[in-house]
Amino acid sequence: MKHLPKHLRPRRRYLAVGVESWPDGDFGTRDFQRECWYAAQNLLGDPGSADADLSVIDFDVDDGSGLAVVRVRHGEVERARAAIACVDTVGDAPVGIRVLGVSGTIRACEERYKGRAARESAERNVAFADARRPATVRGDRVEIDSESGFVGATTLDTSD
Repeated sequence: MKHLPKHLRPRRRYLAVGVESWPDGDFGTRDFQRECWYAAQNLLGDPGSADADLSVIDFDVDDGSGLAVVRVRHGEVERARAAIACVDTVGDAPVGIRVLGVSGTIRACEERYKGRAARESAERNVAFADARRPATVRGDRVEIDSESGFVGATTLDTSD
């Protein structure tokens, strides 16, 4: 079967979505896809969700931080951005989502935005609440592993 000519193919846009969670956040592509569908359905309704046609094309999240590429229909970019912004948990893990930008091709999306979402993280022990605790450091943010779960802090709140 032949491919459709370029002028008959459906037009798509690709959203680069930065995803951040606690370092122990355990979720994958299917979990993120499900949450995007639910968010679109809740915000836009069934017809609007079908029009936006959100599909996760690439999902690269490691240690709670990374990038997802989400495909949407050409005229539905703003509504898709609003739906994706409604995602606050994936599985059981709370997440922070931000749309880094929009591209016309997957390749351009990855080339432009892959470096922005990737953050170097390091494991080290920090002094916090009168004790030495294991922590994950990403830039100026520190995620400290405490008895009750992770605590977000800055480098100014801790000492080595």
